[in-house]
Amino acid sequence: MKVEVKSKKGLRTILSVIVDKKKIQIKMDERLKELQKEISLKGFRPGKVPPEIIKSQFGKSIYGEVVDKILRETTSKVLDEKKLKVAGQPKIDLKQFSEGKDLNYELQVDCLPKISLKSFDKFKATSFNLKIEDKIIEEKLKEIANQNKQFEDKNENEKAVNGDQITFDYSARVDGNEFDGSEGKGVQLELGKDLFLKGFDDQLIGVKKNDTKILDATLPANHPKKELSNKKTKFQCKILNVKKPKVSKIDDDFAKLMGAKDIKDLKSLIEKQMSGKYSQALNSITKKEILDQIEKSHQVDLPQNLIDQEISIMTQNLKLEEKEKHKFNNEKLAKSRIKLGLLLNEFGEKNNLKVSDDEVRNEIQKQIKGMPGQEKMVLEHYQKNPSASQSLKGSLYEEKILDLIKSKIKILSKEINIKEAEKLITEFNNQNVETEKSKSTSSAKDKSKSKKISKK
Repeated sequence: MKVEVKSKKGLRTILSVIVDKKKIQIKMDERLKELQKEISLKGFRPGKVPPEIIKSQFGKSIYGEVVDKILRETTSKVLDEKKLKVAGQPKIDLKQFSEGKDLNYELQVDCLPKISLKSFDKFKATSFNLKIEDKIIEEKLKEIANQNKQFEDKNENEKAVNGDQITFDYSARVDGNEFDGSEGKGVQLELGKDLFLKGFDDQLIGVKKNDTKILDATLPANHPKKELSNKKTKFQCKILNVKKPKVSKIDDDFAKLMGAKDIKDLKSLIEKQMSGKYSQALNSITKKEILDQIEKSHQVDLPQNLIDQEISIMTQNLKLEEKEKHKFNNEKLAKSRIKLGLLLNEFGEKNNLKVSDDEVRNEIQKQIKGMPGQEKMVLEHYQKNPSASQSLKGSLYEEKILDLIKSKIKILSKEINIKEAEKLITEFNNQNVETEKSKSTSSAKDKSKSKKISKK
């Protein structure tokens, strides 16, 4: 095999590869012998078909198969010998190929750029420590208590008021006729929530235990049976019981009902839950602060095929006009993603960072535990989608890289409350939207300028 570098421009290298015809013939002969065991032809015993007969009937397809295999093998060998780190799939341009002749092809490869990492020592970032105020936790406790009310029986002569719980049986009629779902037993309503039918609760105010009352209501527009949608209906209700809400004591017993050890534990769980609600967004602010500094401090040449591939992934669900409209903006974003990916990966490799299969499995188990009732669905998602596990592995790898970077830079810890956190997150989200808009506008201006210059 002869290999010659024909051209090298930037990250693109074109190589000329010539494979001797003798090697191709050897591969052809080997393949014909293999096929002798597999092919059965009329007039010949199994495994005894002469190679020349097989070749006369299947020669072209066998040659194509052999050449294809040689291309794969020699391409891999050339890249290894030349120590080329390829970005994306190499392109092969066949110059000469026919039986009895050398195989001559050109191999076009876009190489990954050499990354020279600069020191991160002077980088700074802010880590946000969210402080949940006691009054916020107390408000949340009251909200939980209100959502988990306990009720006690009213006296038989006491009338129902808003907030009471009514238990009743009903029989409904439309134009005097029964219908599917026209009867209900032991239905419970908390008056004032209006969860049954619009205006239904108001008509039950003032009823007592053992009362019978006829109510007017209109069936919903989205009723499963179209012929019953928006139909005026009469409900005959037999009141089985009227209960009033108990005054909820927010104490250790209440905490145990909510699955906590005691009230202190419940408050701690609430604080963790509320912190978790904001932590991801606040971590994103810190992450962007670090990534912006890394991107600005490095210059990296990017392979065009990787840019094209990233744009294709980003815009795969967009219509053609949308792709064209945001073409320059998408290219800029694609370049930023690829650049950061290369820089972070280089940092990870230099520090021998890896993510084991056990770490991926442990993370999947965490997700399963965090989604009670949906464990089977989460597990099946990863079992049926190997790409999902690979994506998770990539996320864990990036997390490890960023954690190590954080340990090497100056992190300023800042304590904030919920109001400050919400303001920061809103500003961060708005800033990202504005950045995307400005990129798009800037790209449009650049395009306009280039048109003017070309006219001149």
